Amino acid sequence: MKLSTKLSLGLGFLFFIIFAVEIAGSYYIQKLAKDSDNILKDNYDSITYAKNMLSALDEMKSSIEGAYFNPANNKKFTENNSHYFETNRIEFEKNLKAENSNITEIQEQDYAGTLNGDYNLYLKLLEVIKKGADDNAIYFNEFLPLNTKLKKSITSIYDVNLQAVVRKSQITQQDAGNMIRIMAIIGAVCIFLAFCYFRYFPFYISITISYLADKMKELLKDKNIALDIQSNDEALVMLSAINLLKNDCAKKEKQVV
Repeated sequence: MKLSTKLSLGLGFLFFIIFAVEIAGSYYIQKLAKDSDNILKDNYDSITYAKNMLSALDEMKSSIEGAYFNPANNKKFTENNSHYFETNRIEFEKNLKAENSNITEIQEQDYAGTLNGDYNLYLKLLEVIKKGADDNAIYFNEFLPLNTKLKKSITSIYDVNLQAVVRKSQITQQDAGNMIRIMAIIGAVCIFLAFCYFRYFPFYISITISYLADKMKELLKDKNIALDIQSNDEALVMLSAINLLKNDCAKKEKQVV
């Protein structure tokens, strides 16, 4: 194998080590970023939907109370009450629809199903209240318990997603710890291989050059040519020996002529 080939293989080996470390590091960083993104994308969205639904539900309740307990309104919705109620109802249903399309946890499906069923009852009861029913028992015995039940379902959706965020964050932290250990192992292996390369590869190359330098010295000695050079540089020794041999050959050629 030519010396240039050996050098090329050695440099290629070093580039391979650098490339392997870079690929491994990029892979694990992207994996960690993806895990974190999944937490934010799914569970955080559901938490936001739940908060919006709780806010809209409270505002709808306020508009109903404003109409139901204001003597001037005679338990009927005014235009302002109706507009305020409809605005929040649309907001509630928008977030409810988004939540139904973003079910990620096992219990979340049950809570969302209960919420959908109770909300349909809630809308039917509102129709009775909006018609101006005189019996306060409808509000206290039916509307308030149903409103509380809706809030309980929404809060359950909020809690289950919050718990999922905590749980997945812990898993992500464990993955990060595992990635650090794996990268440490890969780095240690690469450092060991690089150390072996720097320790043995130059030595392997120098053996070849030293062997040639020694043979050149023996050849000069056999020809009774003195090599007057004090250097540990094998390449310099070889060049000097080659020059002495060329000069010796040139002298012999002149003597023959």
